[in-house]
Amino acid sequence: MELEFEKEKVSYLGDAVREIQNVEVTQELKLPDGLPDVGRILASWGQEILRGKEWRMDSILLTGGVMVWVLYAPEEGGSAQILNTWIPFQMKWDLPENTQEGRIRTKCLTRFVDARSVSPKRVMVRCGVGALAEALVPAEAEISRPGEVPEGVELLRSKYPIVLPREAGEKAFFLEEELTPVGAEKILYYTLSPEIQEQKVMGNKIAFRGNGNLHVLYTGEDGEVSSQDFLLPFSQFAELEGSYGSDAQANIIPAVTELELELDDEGKLRLKAGLLGQYVVEEPSVLETVEDAYSIGRDLNMERIEANLPATAESRNENIFGEQTVPAQDGREVDTRILPDFPRQRRMENGMNLIFPGSFQTLYYGEDGTIQSAGGRFETERNLRSDEAARVTAFPEKPGEPQISFGNGAMSFRAEIPVHIATETGRGIPMVMGLELGEEQARDPDRPSIILRRSDGTRLWDIAKKAGSTVEAIRKANSLEGEPAPGQMLLIPVI
Repeated sequence: MELEFEKEKVSYLGDAVREIQNVEVTQELKLPDGLPDVGRILASWGQEILRGKEWRMDSILLTGGVMVWVLYAPEEGGSAQILNTWIPFQMKWDLPENTQEGRIRTKCLTRFVDARSVSPKRVMVRCGVGALAEALVPAEAEISRPGEVPEGVELLRSKYPIVLPREAGEKAFFLEEELTPVGAEKILYYTLSPEIQEQKVMGNKIAFRGNGNLHVLYTGEDGEVSSQDFLLPFSQFAELEGSYGSDAQANIIPAVTELELELDDEGKLRLKAGLLGQYVVEEPSVLETVEDAYSIGRDLNMERIEANLPATAESRNENIFGEQTVPAQDGREVDTRILPDFPRQRRMENGMNLIFPGSFQTLYYGEDGTIQSAGGRFETERNLRSDEAARVTAFPEKPGEPQISFGNGAMSFRAEIPVHIATETGRGIPMVMGLELGEEQARDPDRPSIILRRSDGTRLWDIAKKAGSTVEAIRKANSLEGEPAPGQMLLIPVI
């Protein structure tokens, strides 16, 4: 006799690729005519720009570049000079065979920028770029539920609360602003860091708002180097392919796709920026399955699988701290740039150790009134409790305002860095897909009830299955509502 099971399809987005890749790109800069020879490199900065995402037959491709600025002190003295350039990059991830086309989502970071003079007229620049790429494809899982259950068949029914990715897309938009800095004469460098502050799914739309954080370093009319920050709010919405309930959630990663800043003759800054909101819609649900089965007095053949769904177990934002002390003259801070990196992951006995590296660079006026720079690397750790099969995705967000202090020939740096951490359960969901019952066997009417002591961690279901009883009968005989206490003596009735 075969027990009929109803089949139901659960649709979600699976990831054919989710992987971090790092590249290094270099370029030699020749000083334009009219600029003085390089004496000493003071500082270098970069801004990553995402130019394109391409889904190919066997791979996904990211293209972009780094806007680079190099500040140097001339060989014969005088005011600091600035060089700028564009260094392109390209990254490729291979796809598994026969992967259908889907959506690409990425988080790009400038990991480091450094420069050195190779001659009085030439400077070598090296940039590190990292990107987390997700190749998201439509997928389905088959869930089975039993129909009418014959007498004498016991089923272990389980409920699993899960959060599944359902839809991915992106919204491109632009920021055009006219800004008034304090006495700017010449721009040295600028960066734009977009951050999402609020995101919400409303039926067939997704709405989000946030800020573009523009940081500008410039020289004033008096030749002093200064920095200023501008907060540029934005609000956007996008149409979705599906319609979702009020419990659906949005997960958005922003990217900068274009960036241009000019200082006009009136001393105003004119900004043109392209931004991209890359979203995934996640929907919570409860998955009801039959995890196990047995029959009292009958042989039972069971078809059982483990369904592997990309269910988000936890997604949260928290803060870490980067700290370091480096040699430096006493001075006055002008500008500090922080470059947090993707974390390294190390499996531990009861979870995951995340090691977040990063670097910082501070520009300051020394005691002698000349512009100086100091910087270094830092690392900080975070331990997560998770099972050995769980998968963790983590990346840093825009750092907070750093704290810089000078004294005793050293400079101390400390900054708060928000990080996004998502954990996916890696354990499969046990599921009975079919049952076949054998002939009913005669039972021994003289078989007595038994008394057992519950071992630690043993479920009532396992006790009933092994003893040839039922969970309901054991609970009734022992006046139980839930699981028995560890070591509790139990009366196991004969069924």
